[in-house]
Amino acid sequence: MLVLLPPSEGKAVGGSGAALKAERLSLQGLGPAREAVLEELVSLCTGDEEKAREVLGLSEGLRGEVAKNAALRTAPARPAGEIYTGVLYDALGLSTLDSAAHRRAARSLLVFSGLWGAVRINDRIPSYRCSMGVKLPGLGALGAYWRKPMDEVIPEMAGGGLVLDLRSAAYAAAWKPKGEIAGRTAAMRVLHAQMVDGVEKRSVVSHFNKATKGRLVRELLTAGAAPKDPARLVEALRDLGYVVEAEAPAKRGAAWRLDVVVSEIH
Repeated sequence: MLVLLPPSEGKAVGGSGAALKAERLSLQGLGPAREAVLEELVSLCTGDEEKAREVLGLSEGLRGEVAKNAALRTAPARPAGEIYTGVLYDALGLSTLDSAAHRRAARSLLVFSGLWGAVRINDRIPSYRCSMGVKLPGLGALGAYWRKPMDEVIPEMAGGGLVLDLRSAAYAAAWKPKGEIAGRTAAMRVLHAQMVDGVEKRSVVSHFNKATKGRLVRELLTAGAAPKDPARLVEALRDLGYVVEAEAPAKRGAAWRLDVVVSEIH
């Protein structure tokens, strides 16, 4: 099972250790594309600070992120699983997984990134600020930029197994399953169901959507679940107590759609 995750806007800072060694990152097929984005981002952030803030969509309060990006080549690197923070990663709780579940996480979790394309949780990276929605002056929109490199590496990485897609829309733009692999891909969303004047209303609540996805992945890893296809994933999630509504693709080349329906927000 390959689980596709979004990164987090907030990232851990500080720490010590060796600087980035890009040649040691997973998915080496992304190496040239990563170097191009890294070079462009560092160049942007060592130049006009105001232009960099505008390109990156940073508020005045996040001005310090520009300097952080400028130092990416020499900044201390840490495992990506420690760098990414926020609601989903708090709920996932990588640091508190037992050793067997952590090994499963290292094999199956893939975090998409505007800067790196995608990384595994044990890949050592520095803290950075560059979302998939950014348009770099020399490379354009990163969502579009990453599509070709991703098309060359993700299918091989997925092999013949299930792909569970938990990415947000911006990161989903960087790779869309096509052909045979699409039939093994399950794109999931979390819906909050509540009764309003006797009628059930459903909505996506951002904070809770992320938290539920984090808990769900944690439970799959802890249980040692290894569903081979979307239909078996639905069974595994229901066994864990989730209410899941599944829609199989109507045509070849489309992914499964899974809705996890919850009634309580916490």
